[in-house]
Amino acid sequence: MKLVMKLVPIFAAAALVVGIAFAQKRPVASPPETASVTIHGSTITVKYSAPSVRGRKIFGPGGLVMKDPTAPIWRAGANSATAFHTDADLDLDGLTVPKGDYTLYADVKDPDAWLLIVNKQTGQWGLTYNANQDLGRVKMTMSTPPQPVEVLKYTLASEGGNKGSLQLAWDGHVASVPFTVK
Repeated sequence: MKLVMKLVPIFAAAALVVGIAFAQKRPVASPPETASVTIHGSTITVKYSAPSVRGRKIFGPGGLVMKDPTAPIWRAGANSATAFHTDADLDLDGLTVPKGDYTLYADVKDPDAWLLIVNKQTGQWGLTYNANQDLGRVKMTMSTPPQPVEVLKYTLASEGGNKGSLQLAWDGHVASVPFTVK
């Protein structure tokens, strides 16, 4: 009986250590991120999961994005489809986007000439794409970052007055499109 009484605290301590180890959160491979800007009292937001390059080829023939079943249409993020919300009607470089919720995709068939796709279907997993739900597509301005961008990053910025820009950067690509709040 004395032996059992001595072993109970040892087993309890071991169980506590194991429980704490399993309870600790492991880093998420593609953590959720948000980019947001307020222009003329209206908020524009992008919610996405941010994957990392981690030494992989991302774009072009044989790249990670081209292995998706929707290729060359890319979910413009990871996991769930990239969500886009606007409190105001926008002119997205010639595409009229009524206020509301959308999903963003990118056509990356040509790694140096992307098209941003604004899709009316929302809430889906990123590998679900229905072209019949496209509101429209706009050509993105492409550039090369000074050094490769390890983690996908969206930036929404005010450009003065009622103008703004949406930019996404990952690996060796920076793609942007201007917009105007109506």
